[in-house]
Amino acid sequence: MLRAIDLNADLGESFGAYTMGDDAALLSVVTSASVACGFHAGDPMVMIATVQAAVERRVVIGAHVGYRDLQGFGRRAVAMPPAQLTADVLYQLGALDGIARANGARVAYVKAHGALYNTAAVDAEVARALVEAVRLFDPSLPVLTLPGSEVSNACADAGLRAVGECFADRAYDSSGRLVQRSRPGAVIHDHDAVVARAVAMATTGEVVADDGTTVPIRAKSMCVHGDTPGAAALAAAIRDALQAADIELRSFA
Repeated sequence: MLRAIDLNADLGESFGAYTMGDDAALLSVVTSASVACGFHAGDPMVMIATVQAAVERRVVIGAHVGYRDLQGFGRRAVAMPPAQLTADVLYQLGALDGIARANGARVAYVKAHGALYNTAAVDAEVARALVEAVRLFDPSLPVLTLPGSEVSNACADAGLRAVGECFADRAYDSSGRLVQRSRPGAVIHDHDAVVARAVAMATTGEVVADDGTTVPIRAKSMCVHGDTPGAAALAAAIRDALQAADIELRSFA
């Protein structure tokens, strides 16, 4: 049984006049905030507001980097040369860290978003390009990723720290990968089921896959998606259930 786990949420995903999620409420619950860096969501004003709110609540700040795909919310894979992907990720890291430094904080970890997260998990070339950007920016930064992913392998090769992540509200297949969002049931909306899965993953290190098999899912951080309806209330319920199971909530970074 894990004695401690990080609870993270993807935040700062509003854009201009369009609001996404309830960041203020989530920041009162989570221990780490993966902040959008302007490519899949967010803009400079949103990034500043999100960082300031995280600093006020002493929540650890991570860079949530993605493909340049505002219209598709970063959930569409974008084919590009590895050098360009490295440059795009490096650009996003610099932007968020600059805002964090201006507010007395630092970027403490990196997490890819959406299609970049899923593609890098299985594509070694994309994983290496992503990890190279982190290495160039600050090789001390940990990278959140699926346990056993190509990103984990690329981190090991580059001398970076990979941190295993699990998802309370996402379905898994029998290989331990996330079920594609295009498939029915990929996102779990039943409140009680999500809370139960969260406690099971934290206490047993396993999750029941979509075919009924049980797969290992050793993770040090658990994600609740900020754009999920009722995300703040769900995150609070997960926090309370984990604490009731004697699991301490603290950031891995």
